[in-house]
Amino acid sequence: MNHNLLDVRDLQVRFGGIVALDGVSLSVRRGSFTGLIGPNGAGKTTLFNALSGLVGVARGELSFDGRDLRAMPPYAMAGAGIGRTFQNLALLPERSVLENVLLGAQARLPGGFFSHLLPRRSQRRDEESAREEGESLLQRLGLLALAGQPVGGLPFGTKKRVELGRALMMRPQLLLLDEPACGLNPAEVGALRELILELRDAYALTVLLIEHHMPLVMSTCEHVEVMNFGRIIARGAPAEVTANEAVVAAYLGTPKRSAQKEARDAATA
Repeated sequence: MNHNLLDVRDLQVRFGGIVALDGVSLSVRRGSFTGLIGPNGAGKTTLFNALSGLVGVARGELSFDGRDLRAMPPYAMAGAGIGRTFQNLALLPERSVLENVLLGAQARLPGGFFSHLLPRRSQRRDEESAREEGESLLQRLGLLALAGQPVGGLPFGTKKRVELGRALMMRPQLLLLDEPACGLNPAEVGALRELILELRDAYALTVLLIEHHMPLVMSTCEHVEVMNFGRIIARGAPAEVTANEAVVAAYLGTPKRSAQKEARDAATA
């Protein structure tokens, strides 16, 4: 039995003459919490975009839950069980918190949540059910009191939770988190860590996390993949990869002894 939920083999993505991903291969075990780290421009978000159908793939295989992702149209990938957040928030500022979260249900509701063409009784039931599910999710995220407020005027950390809620409304098996700690203060990062772990257990999620905040990676991830220049350069347990000389040179930019101390400090933080 294949215990991997996601298998990527020899993946190449090109933008004209630029090779953004150069033969990337990795596997994500079902139920695992995996980190994806590397310097800016290493290809991490490009990999997420390939998994989400947002960029074309020149070569390679993408297998998710035994299905070929490359054979699916982009709009079908979310419905297949992949949800994601974005490094740069992709919310509708004029819409309310609840409406933004409900956008995540479009992938599994015929016609989309906001479709009013040819209304059917079954469609109305689906929308009512989605609204109840969305309100329940907002309560779990601590956002129910803000359900009717426009997203545009909310604090950045709150917007991050709204985007996380939208991703969860897709009912994903695999949750792709693209730098969720970016822009958050230390207290917010700590709260985010607890929330992500709680949600992982509550929704039986497999998580693939892009993150530069090393203490968050060290304290949440069981396995880490390291990218540089569009390739995987190291993989292993968090403490192992942060002490790897190739990782130190490409990513941490500090002497090996300092990197090892940072790894130990993060592990006990």
